[in-house]
Amino acid sequence: MARPEKVAVVEEIRAKLADADAAVLTEYRGLKVSELAELRGALRPAGTEFKIFKNTLARRAAEEAGLAELIPMLQGPTAIAFVKGDAVLAAKALRDFGKTNAALVVKGGLLGLKVLTPADMTALADVAPREVLLARLASGFQAPLVKAAGLFQAFTRNMAYGVKALIDQRIEAGEAAIEIEAGETIPVDEPTPEPPAAAEAEAPAGESDTPAEADAPVAE
Repeated sequence: MARPEKVAVVEEIRAKLADADAAVLTEYRGLKVSELAELRGALRPAGTEFKIFKNTLARRAAEEAGLAELIPMLQGPTAIAFVKGDAVLAAKALRDFGKTNAALVVKGGLLGLKVLTPADMTALADVAPREVLLARLASGFQAPLVKAAGLFQAFTRNMAYGVKALIDQRIEAGEAAIEIEAGETIPVDEPTPEPPAAAEAEAPAGESDTPAEADAPVAE
């Protein structure tokens, strides 16, 4: 039967693997205690905890967690970096530390549920920081908006020029114009006023307004 201490360590590893956003398996053979402390300090800003475990217990934890793909990496002196946060920052910190400390070897890792090879870890370290990616994304969204705004302004200008040209054309044709709310003038057809009714012709001088009386009959 496994001793309670070992059971507790296996459970700790399993829980950390389940809770971490990413995990990086490394070999630390040859690193001094001071260098390990330096590495832990470099990983801390990335929200990463660097811990050393016995391979037998780490293998059991990986198996219980359903991560059998990690078992081949658990050879030799192994330390696991548990990342809670930006995995890119952690990968960069490990890469930069390894440049001056060749004893640190990255074996692979875990990003979410995806198992990563050493080449994947190198590619992850080359990804631009989150702030840079967000800035690029924002710039990508901004460009179409600026273009759309320019097109809209051009459309409104062209429409205004078109309306003005139509107004000028119709005014030149002799049409009146009326005021509208926007302050522009739009010509409208104004009906031609009818000429005033002609005054009745005056009767010729000397003629009576009443019909002439019939001649009186001559007495016999």
